[in-house]
Amino acid sequence: MVEESEVKKKENERSSNGRKLGGSRIGAILVLIIAVGVTFLYTHKGKSCPCIQDSIKYTGIVEDCCCDYETVDTINGAVLHPLLQELVTTPFFRYFKVKLWCDCPFWPDDGMCKLRDCSVCECSENEFPESFRRLPLPADDLKCQEGKPEAAVDRTLDSKIFRGWIEVDNPWTNDDETDNGEMTYVNLLLNPERYTGYTGPSARRIWDAVYSENCPKYASGEICREKKVLYKLISGLHSSISIHIAADYLLDETKNLWGTNPDLMYDRVLQYPERVRNLYFTYLFVLRAVTKAKDYLEQAEYDTGNPEEDLKAQSLMRQLLYNQKLQAACPVPFDEAKLWKGQSGPELKQQIQKQFRNISAIMDCVGCEKCRLWGKLQVLGLGTALKILFSVDGESRHDQHLQLQRNEVIALVNLLNRLSESIKLVQEMSPTFEKSTKGLSLQPTAKLISSWKRLWETVVGDRLRKLTL
Repeated sequence: MVEESEVKKKENERSSNGRKLGGSRIGAILVLIIAVGVTFLYTHKGKSCPCIQDSIKYTGIVEDCCCDYETVDTINGAVLHPLLQELVTTPFFRYFKVKLWCDCPFWPDDGMCKLRDCSVCECSENEFPESFRRLPLPADDLKCQEGKPEAAVDRTLDSKIFRGWIEVDNPWTNDDETDNGEMTYVNLLLNPERYTGYTGPSARRIWDAVYSENCPKYASGEICREKKVLYKLISGLHSSISIHIAADYLLDETKNLWGTNPDLMYDRVLQYPERVRNLYFTYLFVLRAVTKAKDYLEQAEYDTGNPEEDLKAQSLMRQLLYNQKLQAACPVPFDEAKLWKGQSGPELKQQIQKQFRNISAIMDCVGCEKCRLWGKLQVLGLGTALKILFSVDGESRHDQHLQLQRNEVIALVNLLNRLSESIKLVQEMSPTFEKSTKGLSLQPTAKLISSWKRLWETVVGDRLRKLTL
């Protein structure tokens, strides 16, 4: 009896130890499964997985505008984008006059212009038509390198002459647009807006200065409508620029391989609904300026000395200004009459005008020449839109007071084209992201859960059943 009692006692001890060991193994397996699951769900290639978020659909009226997202996508894809793409290739709209070499008025030069990707080789003087010739830049400003690096501006021109335009000041921008020895004519088709390698502290400082000093981020109910508009315009422009950098990206420098960088586009713009909405807002704001100035733009002289191309430019401009589909779908893209109300209206307008002039001056601080070119062009385009909408009193007296420079019209149309291209890219890329993220993450997650279930039943379930006996 004593021996039998001792045997049972030892068996009970072994059983107890087995339970403890089984419990430890189960705990270890549970920890492993949970760790793998958490890692997979919340990381994908080292970054947050967007698939677990609901797909963002942009529907309804664009905030502070008079058109909805669906109409913008439809009319842009069917009408505006094809017209603008063709219009900006005509001689009148592909040449832009710009002062590329200028001192930054806000902080000392950080030397970014001396990098290889920011260097420029000047064309020889005999390549320029007589009307374009100007004094050469100082010799120490010419940093010529072999080839054409990503950020370099190609100054190749052909013999086109511009006539019939007066030079007037734009109260919304900082640059003096009058011809002088510092101005350069640039062929925009030879200098597309694309990735240049301009990143890091210098690039971040530009946008930090734009937002923090001149265009503070607003919180709901804490800022007036007019300042909110300024912020949204800058944010929309910023989104558009980021989209173009991602859309035309240097994927492999050794092979000079260019293409779309969808991850960059998502990281900088598409994952932020506010940035996309502000892009749509800026697009409609600029479109409203173009349609409001339709009588002036129709009668303007698009004369470059090439009759065939000039007639084409004028015809395309009329198709843009008087398109029946656009007028039916979105007759007034933005209602500027709602702004500058009350006694403080004129003072507020001057304040925001000063802020935007500061923003335009910051473009002189951009350390990459090609980035500075497109920054100056698009800020001038936005300043021209502000000038059209807010510097003329009353729709009926509009034609009698509005005066635009040729450079302002070129900047305005090219800006609208850039925004139109961004809208099209957002429309095209968003479904791609939805499809790719679902394929990469949701389906594997289901398979992984199924595997975990089988593992649990095989390893843990059997052991639990044994422990209960």
